[in-house]
Amino acid sequence: MTMTFLLDVKRCSGCQACIVACMDQNDLFNRKRQNFWRKVYKIENGSFPEVKISYISLACMHCQETPCLLGCPMGAIYKDEETGIIGVRQESCIGCHSCSLACPFGVPRFDENGKMEKCQMCRERVDHGLEPACVHTCPTKALQFGEVNELAQQVSDKAAARILSVISNREDYLKYNEIFNRILF
Repeated sequence: MTMTFLLDVKRCSGCQACIVACMDQNDLFNRKRQNFWRKVYKIENGSFPEVKISYISLACMHCQETPCLLGCPMGAIYKDEETGIIGVRQESCIGCHSCSLACPFGVPRFDENGKMEKCQMCRERVDHGLEPACVHTCPTKALQFGEVNELAQQVSDKAAARILSVISNREDYLKYNEIFNRILF
């Protein structure tokens, strides 16, 4: 059973409670801000007066295909076969930053000793049947945690519901149909 995070961007308010929860759970309070394991990015779109702001809370994605693991020459990064959680054996890390270069999300962080560290999905909490601290603390429930297939089904169900709502409104359907036709033909 592969576990993962899911972020509902529409629900994220950018409050950064997830960062504080991660810091508390992992004793990261004495670190510089760029070394946090979870970050919230602000995305601005549009121009005045039609500006839209969204937030993306990002930590290790615990990828199914793990470029950081493949990039590590020392085998310090491993994948738990039962949960899919990507972990780090800091004693094996030589601080070469190959994992950071390989990660498409720029997630690996390095401690004061130059050893890689990152979100390990609050493994100790998960092992006791609890959610990761960031998910548990999220006030808008924008962050979710669960088995990858179950979360993927939730996303599919939401997308299907959105499509059905558009189709049921004839005016919206005609507008979207015109857009799709321009894209496709």
